[in-house]
Amino acid sequence: MFTDPKLGVIEGKNSGLPWDWGLTMSTPERAILEAMDELPHHESFHTLDMVFESLTTLRPRLISDLLQACQKIKVKRLFFVFADRHDHPWRKRIDPQAFNLGSGDRALIQGGKIHPRYRIMVPEEFVKPEAEHGA
Repeated sequence: MFTDPKLGVIEGKNSGLPWDWGLTMSTPERAILEAMDELPHHESFHTLDMVFESLTTLRPRLISDLLQACQKIKVKRLFFVFADRHDHPWRKRIDPQAFNLGSGDRALIQGGKIHPRYRIMVPEEFVKPEAEHGA
């Protein structure tokens, strides 16, 4: 999924236990992108929406590096759909135009709506209604 398989991966050891097993883990920044790759077949939009709501402390530099290294257009577009929806402070430091988001529409699910900015089909509640003229 990433051009650099070690980007966003940390090695942990728990020295308080009698065994010396290493544990390879994804950082929160990498983990959310990996989870988005599971949509819609192995993960739900609702679950990821709830997870994304709690991602208030993502590191903009690391997420930018991961998005640059990410080879899946679907994942990058979905990331920005969720990021715009939740509008965490770190979102202001990541410019979608800095990344290759591909071209053309992506049909991810049936019966959804095309997101007007990121051109990927998502559930209707993930697409903000356009403001009425004169409102």
